[in-house]
Amino acid sequence: MTCAEALLAATPRLEAAGVAGAGRDARVLLAFATGIALDRLALQLNDPLSGAAAQRFEAAIQARVRRQPVSQITGKRLFWKHEFRVTPDVLDPRPDTELLVAIALERGFQRMLDLGTGSGCILLSCLADMPMASGTGTDISAAALAVARQNGLALGLTDRSRFQHADWCRGVAGRFDLITANPPYIAADEMPDLAPEVRDWEPHLALTPGGDGLDAYRAIAAQAPARLLPGGRLMVEIGPTQAAAVTGLFAEQGLIDITLRRDLDGRDRVVASVKPA
Repeated sequence: MTCAEALLAATPRLEAAGVAGAGRDARVLLAFATGIALDRLALQLNDPLSGAAAQRFEAAIQARVRRQPVSQITGKRLFWKHEFRVTPDVLDPRPDTELLVAIALERGFQRMLDLGTGSGCILLSCLADMPMASGTGTDISAAALAVARQNGLALGLTDRSRFQHADWCRGVAGRFDLITANPPYIAADEMPDLAPEVRDWEPHLALTPGGDGLDAYRAIAAQAPARLLPGGRLMVEIGPTQAAAVTGLFAEQGLIDITLRRDLDGRDRVVASVKPA
């Protein structure tokens, strides 16, 4: 069997399972199974598929038919400028979250705190682009922190990053001039409508706090200002209907210069604020 024949057989199976972009996912999984760079796969489609590669590809296709995310199957995800290790213990880094990184990098900072850090993609992406800065990532999941540490090691950032087991800011010492968070914000009644890749495979702890989806913002608004230096920034990713609620929570804590930023699709995505000097 050639690579092309394997693709031709696998794509309809993914389509029948309801996978959007089945052809694209089949190509990514074939590149993963063969060790061929994705941008060179087209040049080698007529090459024979080895037995070992065929087994890896079949296992990957079976996993995708079960709607396991591609990033969990391959164990990696591109985000911002880097490749991050991904496991079922962490939220799959989304392109929309890159807006949070872009806003964070609009101003210089020296000490950063990333709450609910997961894979560490926000903290490590910011530190990689800010060579004089250091930062801390917190998470209540020990498994997620292990993934974040692995990503820090892979990016050569262990000397400027640390990861701490903590419930948001609790137990975190010192103050910071930048605090970021992409907290769980999906309301409990929205969970059944999520795509199977999200609902069935990603950690619910990183998806929803239950209830109206705002509990994480309530905790962050209450705890984070005390950990900010005067003039420091607090910014969070939000769900598309949560701007007014999160803005109100930040204003109640005395934060100023509260702004709302939208993603490329025009959806409310990031609320940013400043602690008064």
